Amino acid sequence: MRTRHLLSILTLCALAAPAYAEDTIVVGFAGALTGGQAHYGKDSERGIRLALEEINAKHPTIAGKPVTFALDAQDDQADPKTATTVAQRFIDLHVSAVIGHQNSGTSIAVARLYSAANIAELTPSATNPQFTHLGYRTTFRMLANDSFLGQAVSRYAVEQLHVRRVGVIDDRTAYGQGIADVFVDDIGKAGVTVAAREYTTDKAFDFGSSLTLIKGKRPDAIFFGGMDTQGGSMIRQMKKYQIEAPLMGGDGLCTEEIQKLAGDALNGNLYCADGGRSLAKMPGGPAFAARFKAKYGEPVQLYAPYAYDAMMAIYRAVMQAQSSDPAKIVDALHAVDFQGVTGRVAFDVNGDLQSPAATISTFKAGNKVALSEVVK
Repeated sequence: MRTRHLLSILTLCALAAPAYAEDTIVVGFAGALTGGQAHYGKDSERGIRLALEEINAKHPTIAGKPVTFALDAQDDQADPKTATTVAQRFIDLHVSAVIGHQNSGTSIAVARLYSAANIAELTPSATNPQFTHLGYRTTFRMLANDSFLGQAVSRYAVEQLHVRRVGVIDDRTAYGQGIADVFVDDIGKAGVTVAAREYTTDKAFDFGSSLTLIKGKRPDAIFFGGMDTQGGSMIRQMKKYQIEAPLMGGDGLCTEEIQKLAGDALNGNLYCADGGRSLAKMPGGPAFAARFKAKYGEPVQLYAPYAYDAMMAIYRAVMQAQSSDPAKIVDALHAVDFQGVTGRVAFDVNGDLQSPAATISTFKAGNKVALSEVVK
């Protein structure tokens, strides 16, 4: 009976796998499409689908034969174990390339699998530096990493906000802890005192004990290494506990969604770093934002332009290689160099952008306001 049950499960899994025509080039996308981080995943997926429409409208060909690009979008739930299952699905389906994964923890967890299959993994959102320093030729990142972002935030804190004492909280994820570590290291070199270092999880919403402890240390700012789902609640609680110091963080906090999550408490009380130029200053940003909103009826959250450029990078690699073979696409990606929506897309030997940028922003009166731009 147990064997029969297992066979039934395997049969259902096989039936769930789509059948693609031989002239279809399949690209996988993995991100959180459900749960608290679904707005990130859906944002990226929509950016990719917008790119696919434009690519297929060009009627691409390989060796003179028409081909169609298609997307296989899968929910990895921002969970490394689920991400491993999704990655194996993509490998079994022989996808030509993968856009994802969304989070640093999931991206790092599956990098070895894609490397063994020689399938390119282009993340539009994972910023932990380790991802592109694992020794694999298959890892690519579409935005600045945490080393760049953490330093940008710390320098803004020192040079513009004149911070002398900080409290730090991180969610212990690869992303949250990674960017917090960079911030602590860099701000310490500037002579700033880290008055308290607290820890939470990416599932927590009550930060009372940590905020009470940090408030007693009289910080000039609080840095949070984590995502907007928790950051919005933290900002509300900071107001409740009458903490006047602003919250600072990386791109995980720098979303349109945080305006809903933090409400009125957000106004002027957050400084965050995006892993690129502001949408208004991206070479193709305003036009992309208009196309995106016209199609989906919603504003860009954060990562859609990077996901769009990831799809365009894959398209260019396929056209250059004149092949849908994953290994040939990996080789071609190392040579791509073009002006995308987000800026110049060209990778260094590790798969990081050659010319990353960061933008420090805040939110005032319901608007995201760019304050400073840092370019490598």
